[in-house]
Amino acid sequence: MRTFQRLAVGTVAVAMVLGLAGCAGMSERDKSTAIGAGVGAVGGAVLTGGSAVGTVGGAAVGGVIGHEVGK
Repeated sequence: MRTFQRLAVGTVAVAMVLGLAGCAGMSERDKSTAIGAGVGAVGGAVLTGGSAVGTVGGAAVGGVIGHEVGK
């Protein structure tokens, strides 16, 4: 199970980096939202042991926080 956790976190991290590469045309608020969602997804995955619900929940919470910080 630990191998799956590492794979899940690694996959999310790679997806986040690739997603951020496409941020060139985004506003600062959009960038903050995307970064918050990525960090939240990784945090949710780590805290819940790779649970899909935890990853999605973390992404949602992180996106909202990033959106508000980017104001």
